[in-house]
Amino acid sequence: MDSMQTRKIPLRRKIYLGFHHALYSLRHARFSTIVILILLTAVALVSLLPIVYVICNAFKPLEELFVYPPQFFVRNPTMQNFTDFMYATDVSTVPFSRYLFNSATVTLVTTALTIVFSLCCAYAFSKLKFPGQKGLFQMITIALMFSPEAVVITRYLIVNSLNLIDTFWAHILPHLALPMGVFLIKQFMDQVPDSLCEAAKIDGANEIRILWSIITPAVLPAVGAVLIIAFQNVWGDMTTSTLYTVSESMKTLPYFVNSLTSGLTASSVARKGATAAAGLLMLLPNFIIFAVLQKSMIETMVTSGIK
Repeated sequence: MDSMQTRKIPLRRKIYLGFHHALYSLRHARFSTIVILILLTAVALVSLLPIVYVICNAFKPLEELFVYPPQFFVRNPTMQNFTDFMYATDVSTVPFSRYLFNSATVTLVTTALTIVFSLCCAYAFSKLKFPGQKGLFQMITIALMFSPEAVVITRYLIVNSLNLIDTFWAHILPHLALPMGVFLIKQFMDQVPDSLCEAAKIDGANEIRILWSIITPAVLPAVGAVLIIAFQNVWGDMTTSTLYTVSESMKTLPYFVNSLTSGLTASSVARKGATAAAGLLMLLPNFIIFAVLQKSMIETMVTSGIK
């Protein structure tokens, strides 16, 4: 009988009861808890501002894009920017599908290989013993301090010496070494007891079987974090298209988006709206990947912890 009465409660009543319960909890919460909640809410809102700005820019008409001082929110939303973007893809020398295919292929292959290499390197540093182990890991730690711009010339010399200019590998190879990925995964692997690996060796498992069957499931949160970092590094990068490719058919989507407004010509100014729409399209994959993996990372940390 009570369950039947609970089902008949109107939706407005349920919302009111939920809001009243939240207010009651805030009233009886500690002052420090309330302060922390307010600070976390403020940080979350500030973190969302860049995403909101990109979304608003994609729907702004040209007069709002060039207004001074700049406006944060859109006042008269329009779809003209997306129409201009489609027109820009139609008149380009290379089909838009080619840029998209190049970016998707390079991003998927690079992200997958980066995760594999990071797992193998982290396993070697965490669970194996070999001469110069500490020195090599210190070199990887030191590499975290260098920005990608500091090794542009070195990367170009390596790609050129391997005869990879104007190939897909010219996009992939410079991104495979991810010191942050090795560092993060190794920290998680250090928490896995060595006794698990020793028991697996007694049962006849080799190093590869131990890595993929025992270690990898335990470090899935770190793998998810590395996947996000690797995906973002590759998806929005246009350095490889600028330095390591010559033909237009081998360039990626970020290069094409940047070329829409390159220079100070009247056509580039007119394509400002198309660039704003393209910026939103470039943001969506990153946002989706982060949203999906964030949930999986939390579930993995809760359900696959080592007791």
